[in-house]
Amino acid sequence: MGKGATLALEVKPEGREPLFLALARALIADIERGRLPPGTALPGTRALAASLGMHRNTVDAAYQDLILQGWLVSVPSRGTFVARDLPDCPQLRPVDPVLPDREHAVRPAPLPFSLSDGTPDPRLAPVVALAQAIRRALLSPSFLSCRDYGDPCGHPLLREALALYLRDERGLAVRPAQVMITRGSQMALFLAARALGRAGAVIAVETPGYPLAWRAFQAAGVQVVGVPVDGEGLDVEALERLAGSQPGLVAVYLTPHHQYPTTVTLGAARRLRLLDLVRRHDLVIIEDDYDHEYRFEGRPLLPLAARNHAQDRVIHVGSLSKLIAPGLRIGYAIAPPALLERMAGQREAIDRQGDGPLEQALGELLADGTLRRHARKARRLYLARRDRLVSLLRATLADRTDFAVPAGGLAVWLRLRGEVELVDQWVQQAAALGLAVLPGRQFSLTPAAPPAALRLGFAALSEDELEQAVGVLVRACPVG
Repeated sequence: MGKGATLALEVKPEGREPLFLALARALIADIERGRLPPGTALPGTRALAASLGMHRNTVDAAYQDLILQGWLVSVPSRGTFVARDLPDCPQLRPVDPVLPDREHAVRPAPLPFSLSDGTPDPRLAPVVALAQAIRRALLSPSFLSCRDYGDPCGHPLLREALALYLRDERGLAVRPAQVMITRGSQMALFLAARALGRAGAVIAVETPGYPLAWRAFQAAGVQVVGVPVDGEGLDVEALERLAGSQPGLVAVYLTPHHQYPTTVTLGAARRLRLLDLVRRHDLVIIEDDYDHEYRFEGRPLLPLAARNHAQDRVIHVGSLSKLIAPGLRIGYAIAPPALLERMAGQREAIDRQGDGPLEQALGELLADGTLRRHARKARRLYLARRDRLVSLLRATLADRTDFAVPAGGLAVWLRLRGEVELVDQWVQQAAALGLAVLPGRQFSLTPAAPPAALRLGFAALSEDELEQAVGVLVRACPVG
């Protein structure tokens, strides 16, 4: 609901009640019955006054009264919103902050400002080149003359271009026939679990980790079991103990390049021990390489799938959404032939084929170098934004928090010196001021001992916007 939107309300003054109080009472009633959930943007005073036939000052007085009472919050240059820290009751359930999806799987209405996951900035996307490529794809003879469905593994042009791109950028010795295009990496994770699944199948996952991967595996009928993460990534020794005691374990899912959410990189020694472990226990690795393009210091480490003799044990999953924009649902999976065939069969059951013209257009932009040039430009800008966020955090929160400067990726893992309850309070107070941030408990597989941390994405905000967001974060911090 934007500033120019309207809102149908029944405003009936009681007795000699001022009109602005009657309006305030009507708004409270709609908030309590759930019509206006916490976080909802209200119309601007001019628009609401026009729709209700009132003077603008009347609407402004009602808004100001509700702000003083705590029902509403005003965010400069953004508007007026229903407060997000209202009591939880059957009629009034606050909207949670944005949930992580490295592909931006967001359900609730967003707050005016978000510093929460690590998504790219869609304002940087090469939209003109993409629009032109889509138009060419729609007008191409192959599209206009096609009378049948396409390959469930995706458009051949994109599969070929991706195979070359992954060979050059990630060191993968992969043929187009080993590439499967999916609607985002989320679909790839689901299909991988379905291909591996059998009665009683279990997949080991990182914790803290990526909740939407856990959901994809569970939706595929597979149980998930957590393996702890420390300052060096997945605890391989803990995985070894699990592999020796957990019946039905078929795979381990991890994010080795920049662990999600802590951003640490899995080192060479642990990678070698992990590859040895999966060979001895006959496991498959599901490697989520969601942001390989964004490495700021040193050369990116090659994926596990690039190791000699590892290809037959690794399902490598990635996404073009992280490279371009969350709204483009294009992911991919590289898998051994037998697994890829099973994944393709599962894909046909739920989504016979992908978006052919979009896939063809992206294949063209990969092949002609457009997306590689965009990646280089985005990497420079995101590095500057990372450095700006780091500078702001050091200047304002160094006495209350700890963090390591991430060598890559699009977020900072900010640890609070205090109990996890303070993190929850911090998130709520930031939300009341119009800023969405993600608490560490969102990434914990079990409720016990969630990390006292925040994940702060920086890529989607300009340097000026980052300064504003950190200003709100500082004001909301519960630790003095």
